[in-house]
Amino acid sequence: MNMTHYMQLLADNQPWNLLIFMAIPVVLAETLAITELYLLFTRKLDGTVAALNRYTGMLVGMYFIGVIVYLTKNAVLPLTTAGEWRTFIDVVAVLSYLISGLPLIWIALQEFGLVNKGLGQDAKLKVHAICVALFLIFGHIAMIAGMTDPSLFGYQSETSEHMNHGDMQHEMHTSVD
Repeated sequence: MNMTHYMQLLADNQPWNLLIFMAIPVVLAETLAITELYLLFTRKLDGTVAALNRYTGMLVGMYFIGVIVYLTKNAVLPLTTAGEWRTFIDVVAVLSYLISGLPLIWIALQEFGLVNKGLGQDAKLKVHAICVALFLIFGHIAMIAGMTDPSLFGYQSETSEHMNHGDMQHEMHTSVD
């Protein structure tokens, strides 16, 4: 089966790419989401959970800055300049993944006091919740698109072309017999 560059990235260099590009950011984002729900429902805006939420928001935002810079430089730009995207589904998978990090970066900027300075506590909670929701939406789009076989949209890898050619030769040979 053919795979998108998103899935290939996760499958290559096991287990490191899976940890770096999936496990670490997802664990951080899910920690942020769970603590966010706790804060929204309890309104206990001080204490251990609030601190965990704040520091996780800072960490995951900074982490995604690194991921976005790295993947843009080492994947997006080379794939684009070489024309090696595996149909639009490949582009959707990779770009959705990168876009999913932007709301988390916004959370970090808010926690560092660089944006939304004039907002009250409730408004900042609302921004957090919206940003977490946007991460989840784009992250899931990336996962679904990333798991889609690009050959459904016309992509053929060199190996699948050779296999298809070999299958045709086999069929032609057996039909002659």
